[in-house]
Amino acid sequence: MCGIAGEIRFDGQAVNVDALLRMNQRHEPRGPDSQGLLIQERLGLGHRRLKIMDLSDASQQPMFDPLLGVGIVFNGAVYNHPELRKELEGKGYRFYSHGDTEVLLKAYHAWGPDFVKRLNGMFAFAIWERDSGKVLLGRDRLGIKPLYLAPVRGGLRFASALPALLDAGGVDTSIDPLALNHYLSLHAIVPAPRTIFNGVRKLAPGTLMFVDPDGKTREERFWSLNYDRTAEEEKRSFDDWRDILLDELRASVKRRLVADVPVGALLSGGVDSSLIVGLMSEAGVSNLRTYNVGFEDVGGEKGNEFEYADIVAQRFGTEHERIFVPEQQLLTRLPEAIGAMNEPMVSHDCIGFYLLSEAVSRHSKVVQSGQGADEVFGGYHWYPKLDGSAQPVEDYLAAFCDRDHAEYLQVVEDGYHCEDATANFIREHLTAPGATDPVDQALRMDTTVMLVDDPVKRVDNMTMAFGLEARVPFLDHELVELAARIPARHKLAGGGKGILKEAARKVIPSEVIDRPKGYFPVPALKHLQGNVLDMVRDALHSRSARERDLFRAGYVQKLIDDPAAHMTPLRGSKLWQLGLLELWLQNHLH
Repeated sequence: MCGIAGEIRFDGQAVNVDALLRMNQRHEPRGPDSQGLLIQERLGLGHRRLKIMDLSDASQQPMFDPLLGVGIVFNGAVYNHPELRKELEGKGYRFYSHGDTEVLLKAYHAWGPDFVKRLNGMFAFAIWERDSGKVLLGRDRLGIKPLYLAPVRGGLRFASALPALLDAGGVDTSIDPLALNHYLSLHAIVPAPRTIFNGVRKLAPGTLMFVDPDGKTREERFWSLNYDRTAEEEKRSFDDWRDILLDELRASVKRRLVADVPVGALLSGGVDSSLIVGLMSEAGVSNLRTYNVGFEDVGGEKGNEFEYADIVAQRFGTEHERIFVPEQQLLTRLPEAIGAMNEPMVSHDCIGFYLLSEAVSRHSKVVQSGQGADEVFGGYHWYPKLDGSAQPVEDYLAAFCDRDHAEYLQVVEDGYHCEDATANFIREHLTAPGATDPVDQALRMDTTVMLVDDPVKRVDNMTMAFGLEARVPFLDHELVELAARIPARHKLAGGGKGILKEAARKVIPSEVIDRPKGYFPVPALKHLQGNVLDMVRDALHSRSARERDLFRAGYVQKLIDDPAAHMTPLRGSKLWQLGLLELWLQNHLH
């Protein structure tokens, strides 16, 4: 929806307006429709707006209510804002706009920080109290919207995009060894609160940060995902769970139709996106625009699923667009996609999603998308391996991680040696209260951590590079909470996502369900060859890489000599991990 930025001073000095303007400028693609600044004593707020709800200037941000003494900048979409508005009007509040921003501002005034528990949507915000000088920062339950933080001398800055904080200056850009350990172990995932830089942190999902005028801060978790279930839920039949799930899916998709512009859909041809399109059609969406991207076939691997998307588009009568991307275009535009990343991401489909978003943004400003279903409903191949596991931590590490700690120590120079941070992190989160079954533990880990900093971040970064808002019905927190109560055996049924597939069978054609799971290979990234291999080699041999001195030269050369021989358990290129990090650092550190 937007990009937000701010600077809070604790030392009595004036806000650095130039830095705030630079952050706002970086956010222009996220919010191309308008911009605003608010400078008030020791606080500066910036906003770039993408107009989705209330297209008038009445919802312009930063928004400040002089009677209540409260101001806000907000990025995201709150789908239940009409219901909250009615409740607040019953309390005597008057509204001057028709969007969700003013609802958040007055909800905070009415209910205090707990107002966030009433929100259904995706959001990151900063709320400022004029009289107390206190600031409240918040991020949605599943981290769909980003919020990065950078302490600077005498103050704190925040932004929707990490590069915006770099543009503002004064950030410690030395590499965090623990974050580097995560990056090289979890296919580029660096869980909150860390980022690859020592000087930048990110607010964890489902978390509020209270910032006092003297600089004291504290964080409070307002949501967690619990897999405990009652005896009745444990014994409930598969068919009953299927029907309950389908009702909640319908509600989730319908909520995400709240907008003052048409809502389209990304239609890959898989079960998840096809189900969303079917439910949008059920909900009465007319002239529904759907989009599908495909690539060239390479080496016997099919590069598109156009025929499956066509089946769904024809069944529901959508205005469907096939977008074909030649491989040469993928490779030529790759540096742009890297530039659009808030943090380095190694997933092969980033570039495909980037080009898809560009094409879709010519016709739509908001779409629904199917990310999250595999993590929430058990679609990945490692979940069956954990079923009944006596050592879930070890089994999860073996199935998911790119390399063990011994190899990590061979990759990096001595200055970046550290404890086995990744194993410690996995152990702590898998064994935390609220999930006892090994499959449930893995589902919770993937839904609340891995999903946030891989598929969800990828979708936000690549769509917002073109001012396109992506809404993700499978990450509705009420749906996710319901899914957590469904026993794992129903998710593992039918080769994975069994309960979801059977719910989908009541909405979409079976031929879309009963087929192998597809994906779009980008061979030059998967195997590293041709121009991309040259690009990676040049980056890792560059002067800046030598000065950074992250990786051992012998290890790098071993990977360069035979990239295809060094793949992760999930079939990612180990060389691409190293090269992508260096390319990203070169792109963003000027």
